[in-house]
Amino acid sequence: MQQITWRADDELVARIKMSAQDQRISMNEYLTRIAQAATDPSLSSNAIEEIRSRLRLAGLLSDFEARDTVRPDDDAVAAARRRAGQGTPLSELVRANR
Repeated sequence: MQQITWRADDELVARIKMSAQDQRISMNEYLTRIAQAATDPSLSSNAIEEIRSRLRLAGLLSDFEARDTVRPDDDAVAAARRRAGQGTPLSELVRANR
């Protein structure tokens, strides 16, 4: 499981918090359900369809379909890791711009 950071204005966060409380779920669960509804067409329920309708109206609904994927070659992944590990660390870039 991964964790993300999300920034939003106070009014939006307050509305999300109220909506989550109305459904008696955490804000994390509420945001997870919104993201699932926007990206997983196999989900279906009245609540999910309502969220999808809102996302569609806002132009934010993803028409993502699961596709078969091919696992990348281990050597290609190792080479990409080596290339990604070069250069200036992100922490130094952040410190330089503070």
